[in-house]
Amino acid sequence: MVAESGRPCDRDHSRPVAGQTLNRGGPLTTQTHPITGARTMWELVERRAQATPDHPMLIDATDNTLTFGEFRDRVLSVAAGLHSRGVGPGSVISWQLPTRIDTVVLSMALSRLGAVQNPIIHLYREREVGFALRQTGSELFVIPREWRGTDYVDLAERSLPGSERRPHVLVIDDGLPTGDPGTLPAPEVGADDAEAPIRWIYYTSGSTADPKGVRHTDSTLIAGGWGLAVALDMSPDDVGSIAFPFAHIAGPDYLVTMLCLGFPAVLVESFSAPDLLPLFRRHGVTMVGGSTAFYVAYLAEQRRQPGEPILPTLRLMSGGGAPKPPEIHFEVRDEIGGRGVVHGYGMTEVPMIANGSPHDTDEQLAHTDGRPVEGAQVRIVRLDGGVAGPGEEGEIRVRGPMVCHGYTDPALNAEAFDAEGYFRTGDLGLLRADGHLVITGRIKDVIVRKGENISATEVEAVLYQHPAVAEVAVIGLPDEERGERVCAVVQLNDGVGDLTLDELVTFCRQAGLMVQKIPEQLELRSEWPRAGTGKIVKKALRDQYAGGPGPRTQPTRSPG
Repeated sequence: MVAESGRPCDRDHSRPVAGQTLNRGGPLTTQTHPITGARTMWELVERRAQATPDHPMLIDATDNTLTFGEFRDRVLSVAAGLHSRGVGPGSVISWQLPTRIDTVVLSMALSRLGAVQNPIIHLYREREVGFALRQTGSELFVIPREWRGTDYVDLAERSLPGSERRPHVLVIDDGLPTGDPGTLPAPEVGADDAEAPIRWIYYTSGSTADPKGVRHTDSTLIAGGWGLAVALDMSPDDVGSIAFPFAHIAGPDYLVTMLCLGFPAVLVESFSAPDLLPLFRRHGVTMVGGSTAFYVAYLAEQRRQPGEPILPTLRLMSGGGAPKPPEIHFEVRDEIGGRGVVHGYGMTEVPMIANGSPHDTDEQLAHTDGRPVEGAQVRIVRLDGGVAGPGEEGEIRVRGPMVCHGYTDPALNAEAFDAEGYFRTGDLGLLRADGHLVITGRIKDVIVRKGENISATEVEAVLYQHPAVAEVAVIGLPDEERGERVCAVVQLNDGVGDLTLDELVTFCRQAGLMVQKIPEQLELRSEWPRAGTGKIVKKALRDQYAGGPGPRTQPTRSPG
């Protein structure tokens, strides 16, 4: 079965999408028109600043606020400062920064210059950071000196041990470089998506041991963001929130919605529901979310004060990146308020594939991930290669303007796309007769923990180096808070009496493994369920341990 929506460029951009209410506050005016048809991120910034220069755009935890006009001017000043340092079209710049106003300014300054930017989420450590810096050939690495107990200068040094070619490190604790915007060259002229230059490289842990560099253009990110804006019926009346890492693919995705519709968002450096809720109430936030872990945290706060809404202005919760229990929609709707959970489905390679709508029924919101977003063509392919019918399970494949332009390692592209240009997600799902997508599982051996992909192969490669480990299988187990938790199933070498979870955690930390990838549960066994080829059947392990830990080891929680 195939479901699709028309491309954004196939309709009249002077009017809102049919069936959507992009301005719930009244008739559209020149200032509340959604901005569509932009080909570059900088064009979006410029057009929004011209349309609503005095409207708030970014608000931080100290109530520091930038309007759309002030944001544009600050971006130009920083772009000039970077230009004076040699940054220009095609320059490759990596950055690993918290979710701050300066982070968004830096990102758009790089867009204004036509640089290739490589955002790196703050959770990544030596292994991932070093791989990204080497593969992209970054010239400049922008970081804080220290944040949340991590010395990022030291991390940068340890990421490229012995390397002769290192990027220049720019620490921006004292502010971004600035200059005279009058010295800037003319901005790039946008091109059709097929001809648009690669301007973004995001790394994701997939089913291979090494991270994969995903290549995006401004056009692919704009298409993904526009699909989200339409699905969630966003408007200038909304007040959004970015409580997730802006360095995640969801960062520019959400920024596009703000620029297209002209609403502000509150930025939060790190998620803590008790700390951020007063801030959200103060600014009348209407949309919150991130992933299932966020929904659970908000519910926990609401249950501490039943009968007193924690977010009186809430319109909806949205997010993706992890399985969503059906009951959580009803719990949010009934206990916190608003429309409940309007969940979506995307990935680093395709920022938006499908998303719920506040106009969906409760049954659809609870049990599906919505319809394909505007421009996305979703096809379900049975494992025998045939196109599935309504309700038939198969691999989810997607084609459209939001799909990435392959990987930095071109050898990965042949397997990633089928003969008709559909991206193979590796996820299993079905399209219902009503056009809504249901995700049922994964083909790829990937663990999705709090919205981040973790390669089981990569973790296994580290654990195999432990002297006590004879054989290991890393699996993801259902977890109400995190979506999935990382479980290591281990067979010990002969003569080894025992291995504790604490010992394994210490070993992984010393090996430089990212905290979020470190196993949270350890199970020891002497026999394995195996297929005829001798391969360990991980599904059998998941089924065995999904109900809870075995008698020998209890799960623990990592700091992340």
